[in-house]
Amino acid sequence: MRALITGASRGIGAAIALQLARDARAAGQTVRLAIGATDHGEHLTKLLSELKALSADAVAVLGDLSDPTVPARLVSEAEDFCGGLDALVCNAGILGPSPLAQLDIDSWDRLFAVNTRATWLLAKAAHPALQDSRGAMVAVASMAGMQAHPNSGAYSSSKAAMIMLCQQLALEWAADGIRVNSLSPGMVHTTLTDRLYQNAEVAARRKAIVPLHRIGQPEDIAHTVAFLLSPGAGYITGQNICVDGGFTHSLMSTIPGMPKTD
Repeated sequence: MRALITGASRGIGAAIALQLARDARAAGQTVRLAIGATDHGEHLTKLLSELKALSADAVAVLGDLSDPTVPARLVSEAEDFCGGLDALVCNAGILGPSPLAQLDIDSWDRLFAVNTRATWLLAKAAHPALQDSRGAMVAVASMAGMQAHPNSGAYSSSKAAMIMLCQQLALEWAADGIRVNSLSPGMVHTTLTDRLYQNAEVAARRKAIVPLHRIGQPEDIAHTVAFLLSPGAGYITGQNICVDGGFTHSLMSTIPGMPKTD
C-alpha cells in the first residue's frame, strides 16, 4: 500500500494511517505513507514514531491546503517517497461556525478552498498515479454534508459539495480503474472535540440520541476507510458511506407517539 493521507497528524487522519499500517503488517505486506499536515508538531512527531514501530515507512508532507499550489506539490512529494500511489485519502478539513447572514466572504472562500477545492486538486494531481495502480480515493466528508447544520457557516455546503465531487470523479474515472468514495462521519470524539466531551452532561445527551448509544471513535472511521481502499471494496465506487451509529437516519424515531416495543 502506498498512500497519501491529508490532515493526518492526529484524530481521524492519524487513526487512518495507523490502521493501514496495522493491516499491512498483519498481511505481511509493506506500506509507505505520506502524512499530510500543515506543519510539524508534537502530534505529527508522535504519529511518525508510532508508524515506525509498526514497520511502516512514513514521511511528512507539509503545506496549507488553502494555497492552490500546495495539493499538487504534496502529491508529487508523496509519489517520490512512495514510488507511486495506490491510495489517496483526503481527510484535511476546517470549521468556521457562523450564521450565514453574518458570514464574510473570506471565511466562505477559505472553507471551500480547504474542504472542497483542495480535494479536487489533490485528486487531479494524483490521477495519473492512481490510474497506473488502478487505485482508490476516499474523501472524509461529514454528516453535515448530508443534513443542514445551522450556524456552521460554509461547512455543510462545502462538505455537501465534496460528496458530489467524489460521485462525479467516480463516474469520470471508472474507466481508468480508479474507485472514488466519500465517507461521512457522525459525532466522533477526537483531540479536537475532546473539550466538548469533557462536559459529562453534553456527552450523555449526545450518546442518548445516537441509536447505538455511543460516540464514535477515530478508529471507527479508520476501519471503514481501510475497507474502502481494500480489494474487498473492489466493486464499490461513487458511494457516500455514513458512519454515525445510525444518527442521521433516526429522525422518525424521535416523533412523539411512534409505536414502541416493550
